[in-house]
Amino acid sequence: MNTFSVKAFGTASPEADLTQLTIARREVMATDVEIDILYCGVCHSDLHTARNEWHGTIYPNVPGHEIVGRITKVGDHVTKFNVGDLAGVGCMVDSCRQCESCREGLEQYCENGNVQTYNGHERFLKQQTFGGYSERVVVDEDFVLHIPDNLDPAATAPLLCAGITTYSPLRHWNVSPGKRVGIVGIGGLGHMGVKIAKAMGAHVVVITTSITKVEDAKRLGADEVILSKDTQQMKDHAGTLHFILDCVSAAHDINAYLSLLKRDGSLTLVGAPENPLPVAPFSLIPKRKSFSGSMIGGIRETQEMLDFCGRHNITSDIELIKMQDINSAYERLLKGDVKYRFVIDMASLKE
Repeated sequence: MNTFSVKAFGTASPEADLTQLTIARREVMATDVEIDILYCGVCHSDLHTARNEWHGTIYPNVPGHEIVGRITKVGDHVTKFNVGDLAGVGCMVDSCRQCESCREGLEQYCENGNVQTYNGHERFLKQQTFGGYSERVVVDEDFVLHIPDNLDPAATAPLLCAGITTYSPLRHWNVSPGKRVGIVGIGGLGHMGVKIAKAMGAHVVVITTSITKVEDAKRLGADEVILSKDTQQMKDHAGTLHFILDCVSAAHDINAYLSLLKRDGSLTLVGAPENPLPVAPFSLIPKRKSFSGSMIGGIRETQEMLDFCGRHNITSDIELIKMQDINSAYERLLKGDVKYRFVIDMASLKE
């Protein structure tokens, strides 16, 4: 198979900084599109993977799964895209396409394992996949998304992970007008949850530990803010929410948040705490409450999310950085020092 070389930023080991390197991409095949990457969002997963914190990282590792760019080549059998189209690539670049989940458009739950945009296994080159911290990427058209023309492409990039990670559970649990929805944690995920839930017509209640985030939560669209450290506020809101989206990846008392749910209410976790969260049986049993988890959406739902955001003019709050600043951005990410998503201007890599 023919390949070509592109510049990228990646790391050779868990302890090493990300530096410039050269990777191989396959030449466009019949159903592929080649994308010149304009912007790539920085997800906390990038940092976890680069530093092997989730174990199983293949090196050299090139992160990045919030990709927006311009199509420069299309294969002979491509029907969904044209050269010049603005396109996106999220967390997956392939799946088995045959299992029950794939047939239902839920490739994120592929029973044979989907192919991750980075640190996956490239079916054609027989090597690990390399992500969006690079000049170009080649992806089968079935795993490429149309980007709405009216949205800022840089601020749209995080929708490919943070946007769909919050949209999917909100959609699955039927968030709609008349529903009272809690969003726990205002970060890269939580701030998108607030915007999307509000656009779905819900009454949005942000639950945060920090009084400094009250005004920003309201700016993002929250109707109310609960300070979770305030025992009286938590008691006052007990049994008032239909649904809670928990975006916190640090250790926290899940039972305190479950107390806020109404009968038949559900709390869905999209944050990924390092250690298990103890759940008391009687936090669930008396009012038939549910505790669930969710990840990204399938390709069909991701396109639905992008179209929804296009109609409602929803993008991520971002800080644009140069590729060469990624290591300092990782350190700031660890401190929560970003509102609310770093996005890399890939022109800085091409210069």
